Amino acid sequence: MKTYAIREEIPKDVYEALRAHDPLVRSLLYSRGVTDGAAADVFLNPNYDTHTHDPFLLLNMDKVVERILKAIESNEKVAIYSDYDCDGIPGAVVLHDFLKKIGFTNFVNYIPMRNEEGYGLNHDAIESLIADDVKLIITIDCGITDYTHAEFAQSEGIDLIITDHHIPGKEVPKAFAVINPKQKGCKYPEKMICGSGVIFKVVQALMKTMSRTALDMNPKMSKAVLDIPLGWEKWLLDMVGLATFSDMVPLVGENRVFSYYGMKVLRKSPRVGLMKMFKSLKINQQTVTEDDIAFMITPRINAASRMGIPRDAFTLLSTTDEVEAGKYAEHLNKNNDERKGVVGSMVKEIKKWIASRDEIPPKQSINKAQANATTESATTAMRGVIVHGNPLWKPSLLGLVANSFSDEHSRPVFFWGREGNKEGSTIIKGSCRAGGDTDVVKLMEKVKDILVDYGGHTGAGGFSLLQENIHMLEERLNEAFQKLAQEEEIILDTLVDTKLSLDDVNWQTYSHIEKFAPFGLANPKPLFLFENIIVDAVKQFGKDKNHLELKFKKSDGKDVTAIAFFSTQEKFPVSLDSGNVINLVATLEKSTFRNFPELRLRIVDIF
Repeated sequence: MKTYAIREEIPKDVYEALRAHDPLVRSLLYSRGVTDGAAADVFLNPNYDTHTHDPFLLLNMDKVVERILKAIESNEKVAIYSDYDCDGIPGAVVLHDFLKKIGFTNFVNYIPMRNEEGYGLNHDAIESLIADDVKLIITIDCGITDYTHAEFAQSEGIDLIITDHHIPGKEVPKAFAVINPKQKGCKYPEKMICGSGVIFKVVQALMKTMSRTALDMNPKMSKAVLDIPLGWEKWLLDMVGLATFSDMVPLVGENRVFSYYGMKVLRKSPRVGLMKMFKSLKINQQTVTEDDIAFMITPRINAASRMGIPRDAFTLLSTTDEVEAGKYAEHLNKNNDERKGVVGSMVKEIKKWIASRDEIPPKQSINKAQANATTESATTAMRGVIVHGNPLWKPSLLGLVANSFSDEHSRPVFFWGREGNKEGSTIIKGSCRAGGDTDVVKLMEKVKDILVDYGGHTGAGGFSLLQENIHMLEERLNEAFQKLAQEEEIILDTLVDTKLSLDDVNWQTYSHIEKFAPFGLANPKPLFLFENIIVDAVKQFGKDKNHLELKFKKSDGKDVTAIAFFSTQEKFPVSLDSGNVINLVATLEKSTFRNFPELRLRIVDIF
């Protein structure tokens, strides 16, 4: 069940400090933690040159740059070892493209198989790289907790550079060097950049250093470096932007710069793989949005590792061959279709299980005055954490399923399965999503005695435990949730930015909202409440009639359209017949269907 509360009203002093902006803009700035004019200017006008940080503020960056340059000068074989998801793979493309640009070719990209090798470094992979005469391994988006494998690499005379953004343990692995903004002693201002963001900072540092030392390099390399245009690395921001959206890092600070410029580059990127994928999905590249990336591109990149070979996604993004790009775009689309079928079956099973438990009360609205009372009743009517699993489920698909249910029910969800569906396996693996203000890592910390391993970010994570402990997981997580709720204020309400009338659905309002794009974690699309509006018309549309469209009338008689994809009238607790009065929670968006710009509302909820 979702409940709603209007966001806190902007204080008078902040309202005055932001007087240069429209009242709606002031309110949206305040809800994003912006309270003065200078901060507002930074947020609304991201600048690559002034709003990104010096890469050498990252601990160990000098050492890393020196070692990579040594490998380049000596033509040592380098391995780029990346994670298999839509953070690690774009990050691998970032370093791949940079090395190609400077004329260095003695490197390989290694991406482990998700279902066979699992996450992070592994012994067999390192041995295979040693056999391939690799002297330096650079990880991307993994390695920060791979203590044993790091020691093994070092013992075999391989220098290991770990670049990662995940939360470290008490100590970092014994590698040649570790770049991670979250590690102890690192004073880098932005702690929440994704894995691709971290390797991009390494590339920034290499570019800075090489531009100063190019004349001291061998002639062939020197010419390649000197021929690189100033600011060329910004072309890599299509990959950094893709990863930043995909990995659900907060889109504030430096991440806002990465996402803002990432969208700019994505809209004109010359990557043939992206162009082929956009074309296959009927996406106009020039108007691609963060929603297109999150809901269309990211799932296809991730489908490569979930349903097949992760390297296929890497090839799509790195190839310069149009024929090859078209082949891999088609292949990843097929992988994604297969993935959707499996996930759909899992979602049906979970919905049936939830319905059988009769824990979820009917949806209801909430206003500011009712917030506390309604939240209390909702919490007692439904357990704080949704926990479910099936040994036949693929753990690699559980994050997608968890996203769906955490959004719908606004609370943490933990789903589990068994790797490879092996009956003899005693390890259960799962994914979790926050679905609100709960920190899932803190939640898992409170039950770590029954977990084999766990990790992730505030909003998303993964875990594993012995099969013999699975029966305890639900009870222990709910006990932990209640304790965490007592220690910290956990808000289960979905916050609405403000109330609007149908007459407010106009291009001027949209122009104010557009200033905050791109949207994502910590910078969500503004939510608006439309109270007591009359349904003028309703219909289902699409090939399978599985999308919902409502029509309303403004005071001047003009139409306002509201849509909800993959939704029906029966989903909502009120009748949507023409003439009925409803309350609507929605976002305001611009549709460019058939290249015709049109304003419409995207339905979030109706009550």
